[in-house]
This record gives sequence, C-alpha cells and structure tokens, in this order.
Amino acid sequence: MMEKTKRIIAVMVCIVGMIVTLVGCGSTTTGTNDKKPMRTIVDACGREVEIPAQVKSVVPLANGLRYLCYAQAQDLVVGIEKGEKEHELVKAYNWVYYDTWKDKPIAGEGGSGGYKPYIEQIVEINPDVVICAYTKDAADDLQQKSGIPVVTIHSGTLFQENYEQSLRIVGEVCGKEKRCEEVIQYIRDVKEDLNRRTKEIKDEEKPSVYAGAVSFSGGHGIEGSMKNFPPLVAINAKSAILPNEGGKTQAVNLDPEEILNKNPDIIFLDPNNLSLVNKDYAKNPSFYKSLKAVQKDQVYTMLGYNWYHTNVEIAMADCYYAGSVVYPKQFADIPSEKKAAEIFQFMLGSDNYYEQLKEHGFGFGKIKIGE
Repeated sequence: MMEKTKRIIAVMVCIVGMIVTLVGCGSTTTGTNDKKPMRTIVDACGREVEIPAQVKSVVPLANGLRYLCYAQAQDLVVGIEKGEKEHELVKAYNWVYYDTWKDKPIAGEGGSGGYKPYIEQIVEINPDVVICAYTKDAADDLQQKSGIPVVTIHSGTLFQENYEQSLRIVGEVCGKEKRCEEVIQYIRDVKEDLNRRTKEIKDEEKPSVYAGAVSFSGGHGIEGSMKNFPPLVAINAKSAILPNEGGKTQAVNLDPEEILNKNPDIIFLDPNNLSLVNKDYAKNPSFYKSLKAVQKDQVYTMLGYNWYHTNVEIAMADCYYAGSVVYPKQFADIPSEKKAAEIFQFMLGSDNYYEQLKEHGFGFGKIKIGE
C-alpha cells in the first residue's frame, strides 16, 4: 500500500512539473519582451499618441502625403487617398513622386471627395501610424475604430508657424528631424530674403498689383482673388483692390466694376484658370480692354499653389517671379526660372519639374487674354 502511495505521489509531482513547464513556456510567448518598443509624442491637436519607437510604415491622409514628401519620407507610405491616384502636374509632390505610391492600396477618399478614411482598408493595410490633418474628434474616432495610432498635423498656412509645427511632428514620427529642420530653415530664409529685398520700397514708388483667377473651392475667373494674398504679402506688394496689411488670408469673389475702378498697373492670373478668363472675355471684351494692365501688356502668370492644400514650393517660386515683375531692380540678380528650379530641387529633389511645367504651358511669362 505504501509503495502504491509513493508511486501516486511521484506521478502527481511529475504532472505538476509538466504544468509549471508549460505555463512557463506560455508566459515567454506572451510576455513584454516580445512587444514592439513604443514612444509617446504630442500631435497638432495636443493629443498624446503612443507610436512605435521606429516607424516603418505610414498611411498619410488629408495633406499628410505632401508633408512626407518634404520630409523625404515618401518611401514609408503604404496606403494613400483616392485623390492621390490622379497624376496632377500642378500638385508638385504628386507629380514628382507619383510612381512611389501609384500602386499602393487606397485608404481614404481625399481631394474633392473630402477627408473620409476607409477604416476597413486601413486596418487591413495595418500601418505603424496614420498621419493626417484631422480634427481632434475625427482623429480620436479613427484611432478608436482602427486600433492604429493616429497623429494629427495642421493643413498648414504659407510662412506661418503651424507649418513649422507640422513639419516637426512629421520629422519626429518618421525619424526625419534633421531634414524637417532644414526645410523649416529654407522656408524661413526665403521669407526673409523676399522681405529684405522689398521692405524699404515706399508705397508711392510701387505699382498697384492684382492677383486674379485664384483657385479656392474650385477654379475662378478674373474675379477670384484673396485678401492678403500670401505671395503679394511676402514681397510687400501694394494691392490694387484690398489693403495689404497682413493678417488672415480670405478668399473673395470681386465685382468686375471694383477691379475696373481700381484699375491695377499689374495683373497676375493663374494659367490653370485662363480658360475661364477667356470665356468671360468673349462675353465682355470691353471690360478687359478697359483695364490698364491689359492695355499696357502687364498681365503675367501666377501659378496656382492651392491644390489640395498649399504646394509650398510653387508658392515660393511664385513669390520670386512676382518680385521680378513688380520690382525688376531688386530681383535683377536672381533669375526667377533658375530660382524656381533651385526651390523644386531642394523641396522635392526634382531638377526638371519647372521645365515640365513650362512644357505644359504653366511656366512664368506674360499672358494674352482672349487668345
């Protein structure tokens, strides 16, 4: 009996040992040692977001893709918005890097379709992080439903601090801090250079300037303009229509009579919308022929830079070209086409983007309305 009891005890000990061993093995597979290292960042909405220590894949939404291109992080993109499938020449980053993501899965609507994310597709793509210019509530909702970290940025305003903040956030997320600081400094240098060249010129020595056919919520004819239009503010131009005192930029549709009453010395038009201007010219040629700038052949291109948010590189190139037209003396040392090529090279790594613009009829130069 005693021997039998000893054998039972021995078997039980073995069983307990096996259980302990199995439990031990199980704890190894589910323990913290195999978890991906994480870190916490603060996004543009002030949200604390936990993301992988090393981000290797990103789904950019609502202007996120443009920032990634400026940061030289386009190779991290694993999904894009539907709107980015359209190869658009005047959306510079899209044109230059299109082949990088043209075959990537679609993760949201984007473009004119709005900012709707495709949550099921995002979950299937399973990126390390989503970067987007969403509101706090929209970002929280996407993160909760997808289970994927969502980092917000600002849409960004040309030459403003919120652009710098967004670049820094993208740099921190993607490990591109040095590059993003270089971009920030480059934009600052451009702003300072433009101001240095023009700040001492007295208003009475400046020609009056008007920027028309500006795109906002779609294309517009000559009546489409902006209060405090950034390229004109940057070169301290004298606006013919609206006070050029800085402050918030606001899109406006002007009455043609107001344009005629002010009768600007120089007019800039977006060649993207020239067909709308020419269509209106066919209906009312007397209005255009009465404009001083038309009579004196002082109508020039101002390439639209607002195409699914701000194409900063195009805007900066516009500033230098506008400066060369409005203040030939102050910009005589810096050919605008050469400067545009330099800007596109630095911002997007493209040495021929301006030439492609020119080949497609979007280069800098005079415009003949009605032709």
